[in-house]
Amino acid sequence: MLQLSGGLLPDSGPHFASYPQPPMGAGHLSVEYDPRPTAAAEARAAVRRQLEGWGLLDQTETAELLVSELVTNALVHAESRLKLTLSASHGVLRCEVSDADGRPPRVRRATEISESGRGMFLVEALAGRWGCHQDGPGKTVWFELGTCGSDGCGRRQPK
Repeated sequence: MLQLSGGLLPDSGPHFASYPQPPMGAGHLSVEYDPRPTAAAEARAAVRRQLEGWGLLDQTETAELLVSELVTNALVHAESRLKLTLSASHGVLRCEVSDADGRPPRVRRATEISESGRGMFLVEALAGRWGCHQDGPGKTVWFELGTCGSDGCGRRQPK
C-alpha cells in the first residue's frame, strides 16, 4: 500500500496508477463544464484554441479526439460537472479530465468495440502515456502527447 498525506491508496494497477505530476512551466489551462451534450464540442474547441495559442499544431487533432473521448466518457458514466486541464512544457502536452465517478476507465479489446466503447481503446493506442487516479470521490483520467518534434518524442516505449 502507498501512503500519501496520511491516507492509504491501493497498490497501483496497470492503468489506475499513481499520479505522476504534470509538467509545469510553459502553459496551463483549466475549464469546467456542466454535464450537457455540448460539453464535448466545447472541450474540443478549447483544446484547439489553446494548442494553437501554444503553437502545438501537430498535436491538435489527436488531442482534440482523445479529449472528446474522455469528456464523452465522463458525461455518459459520471453525469456530473467535469474539469478539463491542459498543461504543456518540457516536450509534453498533458490533458486531464476529472469527474465525480470513482470507477476507473476500462480499455475494451477491439472485438468488444461497436459504435460506442472506443474511447479508452483510442487513448491506449494514440497517447504516449495515460493513466487514472482517485480524486476525492471521483477520478482524473489523463494522457500525454509528445510536443518536442524529435523522432520518437511522445511515443509509447516498447515493453
